[in-house]
Amino acid sequence: MSRHVAIVTDSTAYLPPLAMARHGITSVPLTVVLGDEALEEGTEISARSLAAALQKRRPVTTSRPGPEQFVRAYQAAADAGATGIVSLHLSAEFSGTYDAAVVAAQTAPVPVRVVDTGMVAMALGFCALAAAETAEAGGSADEAVAAAEKRASEMAAYFYVDTLDYLRRGGRIGAAQALLGSALAVKPLLTLDGGRIEMLEKVRTASKAIARLEELAVERAGSRSVDVAVHHLAAPERAEKLAQRLRERIPGLVELHVSEVGAVIGAHTGPGLLAAVVSPR
Repeated sequence: MSRHVAIVTDSTAYLPPLAMARHGITSVPLTVVLGDEALEEGTEISARSLAAALQKRRPVTTSRPGPEQFVRAYQAAADAGATGIVSLHLSAEFSGTYDAAVVAAQTAPVPVRVVDTGMVAMALGFCALAAAETAEAGGSADEAVAAAEKRASEMAAYFYVDTLDYLRRGGRIGAAQALLGSALAVKPLLTLDGGRIEMLEKVRTASKAIARLEELAVERAGSRSVDVAVHHLAAPERAEKLAQRLRERIPGLVELHVSEVGAVIGAHTGPGLLAAVVSPR
């Protein structure tokens, strides 16, 4: 569908395919390197395959898209009639994806605003949706960026992992924090803060940690109108139980998305991940 401002994001937004199609959002894939094989997230490697590889302790790394992939996405948007593009991406603290988009924007056929949202997963996805809705209403690129940044500023993302080891291996959390978690046999609750993963609380058991994750999401939502996403990796029953509890306890819930994270984020969190993203409207 042709429109004035096109929205581009990356595969770590984990937007539902129907939402992407409805709003005309383009996603540029990151890459998962499994052994010596490079696979595009979302099309060439599934979350289930990634979880199985991690459980077998196969070496897994991730890689940003090349600038040429963004060049193609921007050209396709221009060919479809866009006169401006807003390109929204995961935190630059996690990946060089933002930098690749900036390089590509310099030679794009139409003006491109590249935004480091400081977010990831549906925290990024909700930013992309806010920008797309603004563009669909006739908003300018600046207005779409402002809508995305407003969403990001009010967003909260909480997540539980069975172990900090995967985050430590990928350099996404400090070795001292990971060692502390292992030494004390605690179950960590983490959050996104300033584009980084930070330790929020340490809880003694998985069940208590998941209960606390629920409480944090409910407290953050309050009585406001909010969208919520529940993510998991190889933990569908946990995710469905949490989603049901949030449906019952958040009075202003507008939309709730439940999904398994893709291979890129899964590679850094490991199986057992459970996350809640709360996005005020």
